[in-house]
Amino acid sequence: MNAADWKLIALALLAIGTLVLLITRYKVNAFIALLLASLIVGGGAVAMGQMLKDAGGKESPYTVLAIAKSFSDGLGATMGGIAAVIGFGTMLGRLLAESGGAEVLAKRFAAFFGANRIQWCIMALALAIGLTTWFAVGLVLLLPILLTLTHETKQPFLRLTLPLLSCLSVMHGVMPPHPGPVVAVEALKANMGLVLIWGFVIGIPTAAVAGPLYAKLISGKITANPPPMPPKTKSAAAGFRPPGFWLTLFSILLPVGLMLLATVAELVLPKGNSIRETASFIGNPTIALLLAVLFAAWSLGTGCGYTRAEVWKFTEQCIGTVGMTILVVGGGGGFARVLRDSGVAESIGRAGQEAHLSPLLYGWLVSSFIRVATGSATVAITTASGLLVPVLLLHPELTPNHIALIIVAIGCGSLFLSHLNDSGFWIVKDCLGLSVGQTLRTWTVCETIVGLAGMGFSLLAYSLLPVR
Repeated sequence: MNAADWKLIALALLAIGTLVLLITRYKVNAFIALLLASLIVGGGAVAMGQMLKDAGGKESPYTVLAIAKSFSDGLGATMGGIAAVIGFGTMLGRLLAESGGAEVLAKRFAAFFGANRIQWCIMALALAIGLTTWFAVGLVLLLPILLTLTHETKQPFLRLTLPLLSCLSVMHGVMPPHPGPVVAVEALKANMGLVLIWGFVIGIPTAAVAGPLYAKLISGKITANPPPMPPKTKSAAAGFRPPGFWLTLFSILLPVGLMLLATVAELVLPKGNSIRETASFIGNPTIALLLAVLFAAWSLGTGCGYTRAEVWKFTEQCIGTVGMTILVVGGGGGFARVLRDSGVAESIGRAGQEAHLSPLLYGWLVSSFIRVATGSATVAITTASGLLVPVLLLHPELTPNHIALIIVAIGCGSLFLSHLNDSGFWIVKDCLGLSVGQTLRTWTVCETIVGLAGMGFSLLAYSLLPVR
């Protein structure tokens, strides 16, 4: 490393510090804050006389016009890869909510696990529902079920609450089609199916440590009473009928199955094979989720008694709620592109290389730092994955499994130490009727355990895998 590298790294720290200040203290819209942080990095690089390399390796001076182009290119590339995935995933979650499928799954899982293993029932429900729904959506969907099970089993409220929170959080942070992991897959050119497989392999034990095990330790030390049971909703319209258990389960697991099918086909069939190409097509995340939404429009929509107009109205309404999130994700991609084009990402990559950190540990550290600083898991994953691109170029020995594990670790880092600058903190506090102190001792500690345990499990698997 040279003096210019250190100046660029200091410039990046200044931009990230400004980003944190704008979001947390001055409550600036996250997309605008990301754009302003990009201008700080780009403007500093222009003042330093940095050169921009094109795809052919030709160099030209980095200019103020190039800053705007870098941000726009990064935004467009990110949006092109994830906008449809986020949209379809949100539609699927809305249809699951409107059909009553979440309650159908809860009753069957509760009957299967029994009262003595109700924590594992909660985990199974959260894993199934959190796979395709956003954290806040999953919490709202499962809250009535959580309160019902708490009153019926007479178990401590936190003993059931923490397994729910840990699983929903892990699903949101490490599993496609959630936006953060999808962005990381796109940026690092990873295999979506392998990310899904390792997400389950690492995510389930991580959630078990942060959920049931920590709940058993802490539930007797913190007195937290559940909020009152919600009032009974009005009776369903005439002709409405909830979906069956197996049909509901199949509907939400369909996109996962299609993506895993594509991965298996790529592993066992040669290139050019027609079956492999077909499997790869239907296993493409956008196509898989499109097929799942079309199927759910019947299984969780018209098959339950809704009209086609009502079903499509549900899908239109839910998109409005994630519009800003998609824009913020795109802004994170634009910020990452400016960091790359200005030379900052390459300098940070050299710093990680000289520190002799593995790419996995380096990615986790960057992700967790940005998470603690900004409170946004999505910004943390997007920025960290962008910074890892030049790092991975220095490690051609890594296999697709290694890269998938790096993405899982980045996702776990993006969940680390949720506190007062995280909207999820306040959602948990308000939904569960906790005080700020109780939320810090439960949710914040739970998320910290998720971050550390996920990194530990990922690093263990990463070190045991053979390289090329």
